[in-house]
Amino acid sequence: MRALRILLALPVVACAADDPKPREAQPFDPSYEGVETRLLDGDLVQFMVAMRGARDGLDVADYAECAAAQYALIRGYGFARHLRTNVDEEGGLWRADAVYTISPALPRGLKTIDAEVTVFNCAENGIPTV
Repeated sequence: MRALRILLALPVVACAADDPKPREAQPFDPSYEGVETRLLDGDLVQFMVAMRGARDGLDVADYAECAAAQYALIRGYGFARHLRTNVDEEGGLWRADAVYTISPALPRGLKTIDAEVTVFNCAENGIPTV
């Protein structure tokens, strides 16, 4: 049993030595390549965004969220709810395909965003909106 414990601990030690730099320490020089918006059905909206210089998929997903928040405000709504985001990277170009619902009142669910607060945060972080 003692040998088994040692073997199980070895992969954990090996992974800890290969940890990448924390996200905040990674170089970040984004180039936002644009947003394509598609109204799918009523309050269901798809956002296709692209950027270069992302640290990881979270940066491009944040870009999509900023687009969704601004779109909600443009349409006269105050809230959005995230349904899904697919992220892909090829040759340094990051793309996200995200779907949100927009609504005038706070929707049910865990992944809701207040559009005004989100747009403000996007501006503070230098992320463009629609």
